[in-house]
Amino acid sequence: MTPEEVGRRVVELLAPVEATASVSGGQGYARATVDVPPASWADAVRAARDDAELGLDFLDWLSAVDELADGFDVVLHLWSVAHRHGLLLRTRVPRDAPVVASVVDLFPGAAWHERETHEMFGIDFAGHGELRPLLLPPEFEGHPLRKEFVLASRVAKPWPGAKEPGESEAGGGRRPVRPPGVPAPGEWGTTPTPAGAAGAGEGPRGGTPARPARERPARPAPGERPVRPAPGERPARPAAAERPARPTAGDAPEQPASGEPGPGSGAAPAAGEAGPLGRPLPGEPPTGPPRQQPDPDAAGES
Repeated sequence: MTPEEVGRRVVELLAPVEATASVSGGQGYARATVDVPPASWADAVRAARDDAELGLDFLDWLSAVDELADGFDVVLHLWSVAHRHGLLLRTRVPRDAPVVASVVDLFPGAAWHERETHEMFGIDFAGHGELRPLLLPPEFEGHPLRKEFVLASRVAKPWPGAKEPGESEAGGGRRPVRPPGVPAPGEWGTTPTPAGAAGAGEGPRGGTPARPARERPARPAPGERPVRPAPGERPARPAAAERPARPTAGDAPEQPASGEPGPGSGAAPAAGEAGPLGRPLPGEPPTGPPRQQPDPDAAGES
């Protein structure tokens, strides 16, 4: 059956009760939605379950919606395992006296749903018999899912204890515990010490000071920066008069001054000076016995 057909069938079964059928959602999520008066709530659930064409034999969920001054909408979703179609059944109860009949005798699984709805919205299900707390402690006051309920309970009443240092009037000396590997607040920046912590926190009031910032040298002005050569250009060579004079052969090497590299430090030898390990300098003929050349006649005789 289509959602439209399911809605029309429920309205026919409840006649002459004034029920309104509509469709919620769209495409594959479309559901037949039927609004009934509170007095016909249990009769509508029984008719949807027992009718052969509907066969809505599975209770999916039951809850409520806070409509503020208009009251509360109690919503029940039923599903047919055999026919694979569903139904959203709704009824609206007044805010000053939110009471509706229980359907536990029709669907025993609705017991927990009605207990939760009673606990969260304050709606009474007549005939349930055991609407005791399900999720909240017995001493909890109010109904959390009502729109006028103040979720910040610390604003509504004084908090009996301190979850963190400084949250209660009594204060405390417990030092905040940081997770492993998390640096102290003073390492990231100065933070004020929380009230009541007895100076145990980090920051400018008795804690670890922030890490000083590193000083960087001032950047030169745009006109003072050296001009970089363009890509592909070579730096200009110094003039001949500006080049240092090369020592001639025979000149005695100068003794290195203090702080200058001496012999054996890896510096290139001067002209006329023997190279390391007696090697000739570039441009000088090799010294030592002449190299013996092979005799071509002796090679032919052998």
